[in-house]
Amino acid sequence: MRLKIIRLSTIAAFIIILLNLIYIQVIKGGYYFDLSLHNRIRLLSLEGPRGRIKDRHGKILADNRLSYDAAVVPWGVDETQPELFSFLSKVLSLDQKKLLEKYEAKRTASFVPVLLAEDISRDQAILLEENKYRFPSLLIQEAYRRQYPFYAEGAHLLGYVGKINRLRMEELKEYGYVPQSLFGYGGVEEYYDAYLRGEEGGVQIEVDNRGQQVRLLGLKDPRQGQDITLTVDADIQVSAQRLLEGKSGVIILMDADNGEILGLTSAPTFDPNVFLNPQARREVSALFSHSSSPLFNRAIQGVFPPGSVFKMVVALSALSTQKINSRKTFFCPGFYELGGMKFGCTHEHGTEDLEGSLAHSCNVYYYNLGLLVGAQTIYKYAHDLGLGSLTYIDLPYEEKGFVPHQQKGLLASGQRWYAGDTLNLSIGQGMTLTTPLQLARMMALVASDGKQVHPHVIKMIGEKSIERYDSNKEIPLDKNILKIIQKALRQAVVDSSGTAHALNVEGLYVAGKTGTAQSSGKKENHAWLVGYVKGKKNISFCVFLEHGGSSYNACVIARDLLLDLRGKGIL
Repeated sequence: MRLKIIRLSTIAAFIIILLNLIYIQVIKGGYYFDLSLHNRIRLLSLEGPRGRIKDRHGKILADNRLSYDAAVVPWGVDETQPELFSFLSKVLSLDQKKLLEKYEAKRTASFVPVLLAEDISRDQAILLEENKYRFPSLLIQEAYRRQYPFYAEGAHLLGYVGKINRLRMEELKEYGYVPQSLFGYGGVEEYYDAYLRGEEGGVQIEVDNRGQQVRLLGLKDPRQGQDITLTVDADIQVSAQRLLEGKSGVIILMDADNGEILGLTSAPTFDPNVFLNPQARREVSALFSHSSSPLFNRAIQGVFPPGSVFKMVVALSALSTQKINSRKTFFCPGFYELGGMKFGCTHEHGTEDLEGSLAHSCNVYYYNLGLLVGAQTIYKYAHDLGLGSLTYIDLPYEEKGFVPHQQKGLLASGQRWYAGDTLNLSIGQGMTLTTPLQLARMMALVASDGKQVHPHVIKMIGEKSIERYDSNKEIPLDKNILKIIQKALRQAVVDSSGTAHALNVEGLYVAGKTGTAQSSGKKENHAWLVGYVKGKKNISFCVFLEHGGSSYNACVIARDLLLDLRGKGIL
């Protein structure tokens, strides 16, 4: 009896389930089908704007502006496709066939919006919005576009923003990056991307068959990324960029006491705004392929022979190892002969002491001095002064350069080291390569009596001051020896026959060293000027002109810059 009751109960349960299925699928099937067509849930992402970038005085270097994108949600397109794409083509002034091809190529899921046009005008957005009753699949999305109000000034320092590429996407997907995420490329935008990037939000809504909102199901507000404040001065950037107009080179100004970069300019430059313009693909391609490499940051990525600037290293090594004293003289007949070969000098300087040799940049003095000191000792002091090593500035893709090492051979190829190699090393030629930033840091060390600062561009993240760069490294150099070098660099400016005499500006204490470095092929020499200014701030600087000819050309640019900055009250 009990088994019969269980059997009847089971049969009754299956009959109830069957009747319910018939009711839902047959009797009410049309009703639920209409609901599925007429009511949809949309997930709309809300982009969080990037944090702004400001200079040391609060001037905006990188900002955001509100823009509009036109997208289509695939679920309702089939019914209105010909009319919809014809309408979009007229409003957006885009080819209808290309719009359709883009739609087909980007379409994934039925509820995932397909982006068809970015950064459309406000009038276009309003017109599209007014016609959503005709085309429920139309979607106007608000977005934020990066803008750089100073255009090309400081572009290498700031970098630019674009959609994240596939390689970076794979590396960073665990940190919340998605295929449509914005990412910083180069400069501050890349180095501090984790702080600058906004946090995406989203809206979950239910819409009817006209695409109109029925109810809000959920909301997550987007968050703006953190603002960051840099150490740079926008006025210095503008002045430096103007002076490098039409040239290839670098200007760096750095606080010699704490390593704050006040200005870092590389030329030729580019306008980072073009990377945000969907219609500027040709201009972007041209930037990557141009023979002058405008995207290349010569200040930290460019490695060049330092030329006569390197003579300071040789002088310091000779004095520090007591091979000579400051009164030691050598006679310069205009050349140095070794093994039947003549190594030239710029002039017949006659008898020169150490101070005069730096002020007049006498090659012969340093040929003699280099052989006296030895290549291995020169290498050691070059390394102590930070040459051939990364400065670890907070910018991506820094190169470290190269100072040849005698014990390891000129190269790893096993070549012997010859006396002629030492002569080339002594005047900053041969295989010696440095970055402009390394030389600016070396001059800060000389100006500050042996303190090696850490170059950096960050001052604040949000409202928090960054203090990790505050400590300086003390290089074990005799301060009396540094005083001798400082005096010689000052003489290069104040002596009427000094190579940096163009910098002898009344009211400014300037010391410096010029350099003219040979380049490969038949191209013009590179022109260098490094030095420091003592005043309101102790500022080290580097002016480099790639294939710029005489170092006098670099001196003229530095003089004009210093006069301009004094007129603006910066010096």
